[in-house]
This record gives sequence, structure tokens and C-alpha cells, in this order.
Amino acid sequence: MFVRNYESTMFFSDFINQIDHFQERSLGGLNSHFKLAPEIRKKYSEEMILDKKPRRAAVLALFFPDENNHTKFLLTQRASYKGTHSAQISFPGGKYDLNDFDLKETALRETDEEVGVSNEKVNVIRRLSDTYIPPSNFLVAPFMGYLDFKPLFNPNYEVAKIIEVSLDDLLDESNLVYTSLSTSYMDDIEVPSFNLNNYTVWGATAMMLSEIKDLIK
Repeated sequence: MFVRNYESTMFFSDFINQIDHFQERSLGGLNSHFKLAPEIRKKYSEEMILDKKPRRAAVLALFFPDENNHTKFLLTQRASYKGTHSAQISFPGGKYDLNDFDLKETALRETDEEVGVSNEKVNVIRRLSDTYIPPSNFLVAPFMGYLDFKPLFNPNYEVAKIIEVSLDDLLDESNLVYTSLSTSYMDDIEVPSFNLNNYTVWGATAMMLSEIKDLIK
């Protein structure tokens, strides 16, 4: 089993060499999610989620090398709009379309539309555990994939910023913090989060990242 020295750099070659391990290892599921879940999410059982008939969506956690062969992954800041997730940090992705063959196709299509990465160039590693988002009633299927080159991102109108995050920063325990937030559906609530590139990453995206972190560690 791969054991990482947390003071060292996760080179992309190391990441690639561990793909079989990532594919074979059991997922953390709710045990991983609840490490970074807001309290509102913990109140929903699987039966309660199914009763709400959530809409389906999919996102892609995309890994790639930088110029120094360090491992990076992509986050985006959503554009501001009149909606539940305005200006939040997220993976590229979106709603399932009836023309999509499956949720993997949804994740790849949305990534192409939002940041200009062709789905033909993405190597999908695996599907991760579904993640429920109570405020918008979405059940999201996250996928983990990679490019073997550094892409030139071309964001569309849905994306305010491209955020390239070092995998080392995700694995660094000092970047786990608690943050007090107010949103359209909660007021001054303390939530667990990641501090990545000086952005507060919380909610469903943080829950997915928690599972990825546990898988890689």
C-alpha cells in the first residue's frame, strides 16, 4: 500500500502509478463525507433522500500535471447568479440531460462545456460515492479522472474563476478548518471546510474532496 510522506511533493508520475490502487480500494462513503459535512446534511437519511426524489447531476474531479510535474486538480468558482449555489467553489459539472447516455457522460459533457476540456481526452478513473445536496435537492455523482498534460482551460459564462489546486494542499491536514458562513438558507453557521488557494471549500464539494483525500491517503 502506498504511504506518502506529507512533507514531500505528490509528483504526477506518483499519482499515475497509484491509479490501480485508487480503482481497487473501497470508498469511504458517508464516513468520509461526514468529516466535512455541514450539520444540515447529517439530518438526512437515505430513505429521506429517496422520498424527496432528488434531481440527478454529475461532476468531475479532474487531475493533471503542472509545468513541474506536480499533481494539480481543478476547482471552479461559479458565476454570481440568483440561486442557491451562487459564487460557490465547485467541481465542473451539472444536471443530467435526457440525451446523456449515463451520469459519466453528464460529468464529461458539463466539464467540456464549462471549462473547455474535451471529454475524449479525459481518462476516467472511477465513480465516487453519490453526494446529496439538501438546499437544491440534487443527488450528485462525482467522477475522478485525469489528463496526462496540463490543459488550457477555456471557461464559459457559468464559471467566474479557474482554480488549480495542488494535491499536496488537499492532503495537508493544516488546511482543514472551521468557517462561519451565512448563505440564503443558513445564517452564521460554523461548517468544516478546506482552505485551498485562499478559498473556502465547503458543503458537497468538501465532502467529495474528503472522500478523495481518504482514497489517496
